[in-house]
Amino acid sequence: MERKEHERKKNKTGIIAVSFILLMAAAFLLRPSKAEEEIVPEYVFSYAENQAQDYPTTLGAMKFAEMVEERTQGRIRILVYAEGSKGAEAEVIRQMKFGGVDFARVSLSQLAEYIPEMNVLQMPYLYTDSEHMWRVLDGEIGVSFLSLADEYDLVGLSWYDAGARNFYTANRPVTCLEDIEGMRIRVQESEMMADMVEALGANAVKIAYADVYSGIERGLVDGAENNWPSYESMKHDEVARYYTVDEHTRVPEMQICSGKTWEKLSGEDRDIILECARESALYERALWKEREDASKQTAILHGVTVIELSAEEKKRFQTAVQSVYEKYCGDQMEIIARIIDEGQDAPK
Repeated sequence: MERKEHERKKNKTGIIAVSFILLMAAAFLLRPSKAEEEIVPEYVFSYAENQAQDYPTTLGAMKFAEMVEERTQGRIRILVYAEGSKGAEAEVIRQMKFGGVDFARVSLSQLAEYIPEMNVLQMPYLYTDSEHMWRVLDGEIGVSFLSLADEYDLVGLSWYDAGARNFYTANRPVTCLEDIEGMRIRVQESEMMADMVEALGANAVKIAYADVYSGIERGLVDGAENNWPSYESMKHDEVARYYTVDEHTRVPEMQICSGKTWEKLSGEDRDIILECARESALYERALWKEREDASKQTAILHGVTVIELSAEEKKRFQTAVQSVYEKYCGDQMEIIARIIDEGQDAPK
């Protein structure tokens, strides 16, 4: 009897031992490899974007963040904060000067408030079309303007598309120069844009982007000016049913990095970020073209009236804003001439 009990205990002990060995072996085989282990990033940076999650510039920012994380093998992670959660563009730029925000996509008109030389690239009726603008920005002139960001302790990374800006109004259409006279038109927090609108005979009213819808709805302004995607995505077509295609400005947008953030990075990481920024810009431009076409068609389906200015009428608008050139680019007319020549030298 005792012998049987001894054998039973011996067998039980053996089973436990074997089970333990099998469990340890399984744990060893199933443990994640080093490549599969979660990588703790060396840097986690913020990226400010004031547009919606599905907007081309936001998608471009997300592509940029994705590429940077992949090419640094997870050492650098960039979190994109969309829908203006980091504040208005002007506030974001101020924060970046002190490292409060690491990366952002901002309108050139906002940067020009801090670096006036930037105004050259957004003069009204400067570019004949988008191809003309990209020949300028992707060439020597564009590179030189990216470097101007250094003056505000920022690093210019790449150029994003924002299309052409046009006027849209609530109660009556703008079909000629006389129609816009006396209208209250919302503009960005930009002195140059305000001067342009007033040179046309309208009254410029500065309202934050997020407040444009209510501003038009409540009658604080008679209209605003922006590109097709912004007009449609923010539902401004619900309160301003007339869209006048005059393409008064093609205001490019810049991807920027805080100088304080840039100082933390190695030369290799800087090269990776520049490379990813430029690739994401090409990605964003393709998305922009698709979105612009789709937004225009959506607005038309919603009943928006589209007004195309004749060549003669557009010339009258161009002539009316010559004072803006004199005020902002009086000593930079040589660069203006070079930009215009780029349009004339286009491949036939």
